[in-house]
Amino acid sequence: MQWEPAAESPHLRVRQDRGYTVLEFRGEIDLVAATEIGPLLDEATAGPTPRIVIDLTRIEFFDCSGLRLLYRARGRVLDHDGHLHLVCAHPLTLRILRATGLSRLLPPATTLDAALERPGATSGTL
Repeated sequence: MQWEPAAESPHLRVRQDRGYTVLEFRGEIDLVAATEIGPLLDEATAGPTPRIVIDLTRIEFFDCSGLRLLYRARGRVLDHDGHLHLVCAHPLTLRILRATGLSRLLPPATTLDAALERPGATSGTL
């Protein structure tokens, strides 16, 4: 597991783990954080067949700006024939994901290890 300090912000840490780029969202994911994370997310999902895990384990707050980031990541990864997994176990965040239908598009794993062990893309349909 390697950290990539050049692609970090207070709200995002990026590292490589088992062939995946892990994007660990941190703290409060609101409009300010999303503006900061967006270009880093685009960079991580720009190449051919990106293998991405978005880890929401360390977030404290998540609003519609965070949802837009997840939809954006999903679209970019699918456009490049990649794989995207989501990690989330926080009850309130899971509630938001279910209410918006995003949990059907990106079924969340409860741990990073569980997400990294999943084969292929986990993106479903509404």
